Amino acid sequence: VQLQASGGGLVQAGDSLRLSCAASGDSFSTYTLGWFRQAPGKEREFVTAIRRSGGSTYYADSVRGRFTISRDNAKNTVYLQMNSLKPEDTAVYYCAAGRPILSAIATTSPYYYWGQGTLVTVSS
Repeated sequence: VQLQASGGGLVQAGDSLRLSCAASGDSFSTYTLGWFRQAPGKEREFVTAIRRSGGSTYYADSVRGRFTISRDNAKNTVYLQMNSLKPEDTAVYYCAAGRPILSAIATTSPYYYWGQGTLVTVSS
């Protein structure tokens, strides 16, 4: 599976942005998909994940209520709708695909495939 993230950019605090991650390959629908982010000088951190069917979603506390993950298995694409953006949301955002168990869904190791990242910059 190859992943290609897009949609990043420079926005102001309070604005919205939607990221997309398009995947190639036939097994897209069998993977849990996640978004992680990495700010300068910081470790990569979990943002959100969605299970294969889209029925279960998981969010970091820092984004819950502001971000929404969704997927379209027919289009091999996962989305991240980001609302009420804050300067602390500034980071490179990565999409990832894997088969994590629930206890590891917010860790990077169970995700086999990673996109190249897209930069989101939120100005105050």
